[in-house]
Amino acid sequence: MAPRAGGRVPTRDPVVFLTYDDGAERDPRFVHMVRDLRLPVSMFLTDSVVGPGYGHFARLRAVGAALENHTLDHAALRGLPYPGQRAEICGQQDKLHARFGVRPRLFRPPYGTYDTTTLRAAADCGITAVVLWRAAMGPAELTFAHGPHRLLPGDVVTVDPDELSGPGLRERTARLLRTVQGQGLTVGHLEDYL
Repeated sequence: MAPRAGGRVPTRDPVVFLTYDDGAERDPRFVHMVRDLRLPVSMFLTDSVVGPGYGHFARLRAVGAALENHTLDHAALRGLPYPGQRAEICGQQDKLHARFGVRPRLFRPPYGTYDTTTLRAAADCGITAVVLWRAAMGPAELTFAHGPHRLLPGDVVTVDPDELSGPGLRERTARLLRTVQGQGLTVGHLEDYL
């Protein structure tokens, strides 16, 4: 059965979910933040971006972060033939299993683009949910893909690590947490809901 895809999780709980892509930024202060706040975060890792930085993500995992799949090479999957999509998804499953002994259940397609072939390949690789996002925390503000321009229970939020300028993940996360709390919400562990 193909995994479901979406940027919201159906729940009445007043929670949102914090997700981070790629694995380019490796600020040790972010590890301390996750540990000190017991912050449930999901890291969607791309092997070619993480490179030799897997030790940082081992430290994040040790303090409670979930490690999930974001492909081997961050290729746009939509339109690629099945063997290529399967290689990107299953290849990262194998890398994460070899390094951490886990096979992620969650997958985020690069750029949020996918097609029915992606869903089939993801299912064949053991993925149960394709995780998109409804809100993104950039260097300056929180932006929304659609719907109300405020956080809603069940929203998946990505904290954008791709900007070369502006505040890092720790600072963006702190700003986002103030917004989350100001809207009467808390952060939930995505893997508990999917």
